[in-house]
Amino acid sequence: MRNHSARRRTVDYARRRFLRGAGVALALPLLESLQRSALGKGSSAATPGRMLLISNNLGVLPQHFFPKESGSRYQLSPYLSELKELTSDFTVFSGLSHPACEGGHSTENCFLTGAKHPTSSGFRNTVSLDQYAAEHLGRKTRFATLNLGVNIDKANRSLSWTRDGVLLPAEDSPGRLFQKMFIQGDSAQIKRRLEHLKRRGSILDAVTESTQRLNRELGPEDRSRLDQYFTSIRELEQRLVTAGEWEQSPKPKTVTELPEDILDRGLLFDKLEQMLAMAVLALQSDSTRIVTLMVDAFATPVFQLSEQEKSLTSYHPLSHHGMRSHHLAQLEKADRRQMQLLKQVLEKLQTVQGNTGRLLDSTMVLYGSNMGDANTHDNTNLPILLAGGGFQHGQHLAFNREANAPLCNLYLSMLQRMGVETDRFGSSSSTLTGLKG
Repeated sequence: MRNHSARRRTVDYARRRFLRGAGVALALPLLESLQRSALGKGSSAATPGRMLLISNNLGVLPQHFFPKESGSRYQLSPYLSELKELTSDFTVFSGLSHPACEGGHSTENCFLTGAKHPTSSGFRNTVSLDQYAAEHLGRKTRFATLNLGVNIDKANRSLSWTRDGVLLPAEDSPGRLFQKMFIQGDSAQIKRRLEHLKRRGSILDAVTESTQRLNRELGPEDRSRLDQYFTSIRELEQRLVTAGEWEQSPKPKTVTELPEDILDRGLLFDKLEQMLAMAVLALQSDSTRIVTLMVDAFATPVFQLSEQEKSLTSYHPLSHHGMRSHHLAQLEKADRRQMQLLKQVLEKLQTVQGNTGRLLDSTMVLYGSNMGDANTHDNTNLPILLAGGGFQHGQHLAFNREANAPLCNLYLSMLQRMGVETDRFGSSSSTLTGLKG
């Protein structure tokens, strides 16, 4: 028993190894040679499961999202055509919702919980999918979960909820998250590091010596993997500096104050692209294995659709299109932009290698919404897409659009795939029919 515990500690040390220097602690991605060293020659560790859970609380135009045919030979819908190169890596679902979870916008906090009757007197939310998984899997990474948001009203909205129904505030600053993940030291060191980043430096400059030492220990495949990881960090730093994210000093963490927005809320898709890049980097570095991300479209003002075009109104009234052609045309552009950003995430996870293959194969990426049709406040037939995670994809699983199957059936399948031993989550009645591992 003692040998087993020591072995486990050794493996954990190898997986959590950091490069350090000048106030920076840079977590390493999973590297085969370091794990073999910890486990012993000839041994290998299974790639752990991961989840990236994304929701836009105003949904998408259903007529452009759902395919008309079901099964594996379905024709891609207009929105899914943005992902056509990835069809074998995702499944699209129709006819899923949360039973008795009605009330229009009030359901946004229930997307990952499935709690019933959110508008009823004395309503209390239930535990969310991410927190349930974290409870059962235990603390295996620096962050048990990361709960992120874009333009989010942090006091009132979140995808993450505790078992007691308490809202967990979302982090909406890529800069603060970057600092939490990679920069450590006293206030003076942090300030110097942030000033250096503003001058287009890199945190990688601070760990050059330890990087060179590490490279001598690695094989060719791990060197390539580490280079991929460093490239991701450099690209993200460039985006953060360009956006002015580092122009403010970091603020102390507190549960009573909401951090100020430091980016133009109208640059919705720029913010979303940054936060998705942070989510991928967190998974790639094994800083966490569970990430949630709410796009708070409800709280988004007039926003930039492209360099040449702004939305006619803020996102919420735009979603109540009333079949007006100009509103519909702009909503379609906004929805397609989200599909394009989702494609970027999936392609990145395809490219990044885990210790047994593509990171996408061990990462379940869920994209969806609590809103089936924002125009009518309909909370049935939710737009749901699941990619990666080792499932057999390439199909449209169509359930009854009038008498929906529980969305929590899909969540239960995801939990079991993650290694959580349970036969029930929320309103689930079973694992999801037709979804094969």
